[in-house]
Amino acid sequence: MKIDFENAKIYVRPGSTDLRKGVTGLAQIIENEMKLNALSESVFLFCNKSHKLLKVIFWNKTGFWIAQKRLERATWPWPNTEVSAREITNEQLMMLLSGIDFWHAHEEIKFNAVF
Repeated sequence: MKIDFENAKIYVRPGSTDLRKGVTGLAQIIENEMKLNALSESVFLFCNKSHKLLKVIFWNKTGFWIAQKRLERATWPWPNTEVSAREITNEQLMMLLSGIDFWHAHEEIKFNAVF
């Protein structure tokens, strides 16, 4: 089965999360701490303290999906503060899952004129 996140909003919870929590506990974090709607057909990403375990939760019409991935040798690049966390794109999600730390990449600079 293939899940399509193409039109979904993707949110990252910064810092560490106790990933012993299941759907109910993570949905409470989404609603109470992130101040977002857990039933909005958005994707929410959580990481544990060691940055070796990632959990993904999302709602799609009839119930919650939850998935996790544990890295054996590496760690997930992960933001520690609210300032560095944000809604990410599907492309950034693919980079994150590949281990690319786009949070520390150069920001694009846009100029209106040369001088």
